[in-house]
Amino acid sequence: MKSTAFIHDLQTRKQQAKQHMMRGAVTEDYTSDREVIVKMLNEALATELICVLRYKVHHYTANGRGARDAAAEFLEHAQEEQIHADKLAERISQLGAEPEMNPAVLTERAHSEYHSGGDTVEMLKEDLVAERIAISSYREMIQFIGDKDPTTRRLLEDLLAQEEEHADDLVELLEHIDAQ
Repeated sequence: MKSTAFIHDLQTRKQQAKQHMMRGAVTEDYTSDREVIVKMLNEALATELICVLRYKVHHYTANGRGARDAAAEFLEHAQEEQIHADKLAERISQLGAEPEMNPAVLTERAHSEYHSGGDTVEMLKEDLVAERIAISSYREMIQFIGDKDPTTRRLLEDLLAQEEEHADDLVELLEHIDAQ
């Protein structure tokens, strides 16, 4: 009679799990280049942390037309970007690596730039550019990962969805301010 078991060679898997248990989530069947994935995730982490800082300074310094509404949106986005950073750092740790949070290297690795100054409209435009860069970067990362690391891919897909929402929020605020 033919076996209908989904998992083949379960005995070998059990032996490997016991032998390499301290590797945590990284099992023998992890097919991605872990170092490349970690480097990519650290770049995303740097981008998110720079975004947190940019949104925070924009929250505190918003001025001119639409400042009150924009400041509230900046704070909300800063908090959500911090959650993104935390999720990325957690995934990097799950992959057995250290999240890179050294302030001296964040701006080198980040895909977007830190920005301060200007009026609220300028801040909104700078943040919208940064969100569009994040959207493009996350799409490229998701495509690169494909089916090799479904956990990381799902994380990036979730972050992408929220970055798209952020971009829409910023466009709406800009349109609202322009209509005033």
